[in-house]
Amino acid sequence: MSLLAKIAEIESEMARTQKNKATAHHLGLLKARLAKLRRELITPKGGGGGGPGEGFDVAKTGDARIGFVGFPSVGKSTLLSNLAGVYSEVAAYEFTTLTTVPGVIRYKGAKIQLLDLPGIIEGAKDGKGRGRQVIAVARTCNLILIVLDVLKPLGHKKLIEHELEGFGIRLNKSPPNIGFKKKDKGGINFTATCAQSELDGDTVKSILAEYKIHNADITLRGDCTADDLIDVVEGNRVYIPCIYVLNKIDQISIEELDIIYKVPHCVPISAHHRWNFDDLLERIWDYLQLVRIYTKPKGQLPDYTAPVVLPDQKTAVEDFCLKIHKNLIKEFKYALVWGLSVKHNPQKVGKDHVLEDEDVIQLVKK
Repeated sequence: MSLLAKIAEIESEMARTQKNKATAHHLGLLKARLAKLRRELITPKGGGGGGPGEGFDVAKTGDARIGFVGFPSVGKSTLLSNLAGVYSEVAAYEFTTLTTVPGVIRYKGAKIQLLDLPGIIEGAKDGKGRGRQVIAVARTCNLILIVLDVLKPLGHKKLIEHELEGFGIRLNKSPPNIGFKKKDKGGINFTATCAQSELDGDTVKSILAEYKIHNADITLRGDCTADDLIDVVEGNRVYIPCIYVLNKIDQISIEELDIIYKVPHCVPISAHHRWNFDDLLERIWDYLQLVRIYTKPKGQLPDYTAPVVLPDQKTAVEDFCLKIHKNLIKEFKYALVWGLSVKHNPQKVGKDHVLEDEDVIQLVKK
């Protein structure tokens, strides 16, 4: 029986099963089985892979990377060529773009790489079309723009989300607050810090048994679902922010546009007429959460033209040094910082000091 047939069988059984407390245990088991089969689909067993594919992934350049995901012919290529001035082949038939087309924009001093990915079709997560490669490239992005046609948005949105979820990409979510630690002996130690609506000790044990884990510490620090637990055990999930870009707004009325504006994570645009691009860029900047640091050579004015751009989680002085050159941290003595992250300007700080957006820094070497 093929993997796809097994997956289809489990999905149909889950659809047939009623959801209540008595069946929660059984559903948890099915979900765990499904997650395991999905992982085998993504990373097939056995060695001896085929020859080198025709280059699909693109080298990572710039400070952040954004992928355009969507069905064929929703205007991804038009959007890319109008944003970045890169010519990605545009035509009025489906599947015009067949490989990844990269483009780069400069915005607020940061270099942002845009990737125009080929259209996704239904069943991409099961390896149909170029779906598997498209979603594999999408996993490496810092932000995903789901480009939708404003005339048929909701059906498409559900399908694309389903394809990405099946591939271990979680959109606009934060990792579940679950402590999971494998041990050598001592059985399964299950603690919950608050009331659980779905998981209990037995369900947790059965899900872990499906992964052949019989000794582990599990701590649930919130009301978690079986899916959250499976995500933590699998450990290969990526959590990526996402913006829904509704294209072709030149075809709808103003009243409809007002309604669209109230949907969370949504930006209506028209790629062809270049409407509302500034709002889209501003929203992209918010979601990427990049931090700009300006450098100041000794005895000169700060250089405000070329900031060093750091990702939101890694903004200590040490990360700043590593971004410039890895040998710099060996000669580092202290740094002088001007800006929001210090109490008085300039302040002398060590390498663990956390910088904020638009700080000015001067390094002093040994």
